[in-house]
Amino acid sequence: MVLILDTTMLWNEYCIVRVCVEYCGRAVPMGWRVLRHKSSSISFEVYQPLLRRVSRLIPTGVEVRFLADRAFIDTHLLRYLTEELGWHYRIRGKNDLWVWCGGQPPRQLKQFHLGLGEAVLLQRVKITKTDPYGLISVALARDPISGELWYIISDETPTLQTFQEYSLRFDIEENFLDDKSNGFELERSQIRSSIALSRLCLVLSLATLYLTCQGQQVVACGFRRRVDCHWQRGNSYLRIGWEWVKGCLHQGWKCFHSLQLFGTPDPEPAIASRRQAQSQYQRELTVKSYCYAP
Repeated sequence: MVLILDTTMLWNEYCIVRVCVEYCGRAVPMGWRVLRHKSSSISFEVYQPLLRRVSRLIPTGVEVRFLADRAFIDTHLLRYLTEELGWHYRIRGKNDLWVWCGGQPPRQLKQFHLGLGEAVLLQRVKITKTDPYGLISVALARDPISGELWYIISDETPTLQTFQEYSLRFDIEENFLDDKSNGFELERSQIRSSIALSRLCLVLSLATLYLTCQGQQVVACGFRRRVDCHWQRGNSYLRIGWEWVKGCLHQGWKCFHSLQLFGTPDPEPAIASRRQAQSQYQRELTVKSYCYAP
């Protein structure tokens, strides 16, 4: 199971902290908290109770991979994930994060000079300067197309797959987009109460789950072309489910009764555009790997 933690702002006045389950290119909300807060940056003490509540919903024996952006790189979080929850993690690091590589002096991630398409995999290193934490792994790379630098902190041995695993974090961005401008129009509610907004988030979460389940059933039954005109699936399961429910209301179609997310691989992954899909195959990385003694 892949869990994603992130925040979003409403009117620069309220901060929604959300944990989602990654599912087939989208994220389904699992837990959240709404704060009256002027910033999207929050401390570990604020979201730690949310992680604890979410952990109680996960069946025993399920392996969890936790994803989060660089705003959440905190040694308190890393300790809690591994020592208390037993989860694995992939968290993006900041370029000014200090790294201890064996007996070498510490240096910041931005001091690793990477060429286009170059990746460096560091094992058994420590992070932070004043109170070093580790031993962990850091995967660094410069994207060969955009030139963007990526620093992924992991508790497991890093590989090129580490970057692919972290990329699932962006699915929660699509979930926030569905809530705001691409679907439910959350900000039009004009609600100015953290308690009322939290209850509204419950409604949106149930709607997201229901529409996603409808969409996957539409695809599984071979009815996708009724609501998605692309030759290959171009819309999310949520959008397909949304259009299907409209058809049920206006054209007499039947809604599906299932509220289960399939655990099997996605039979028809969405492709936003052929150009975007083709660019993924043009990313070639040259890898250098280092493992340091404790």
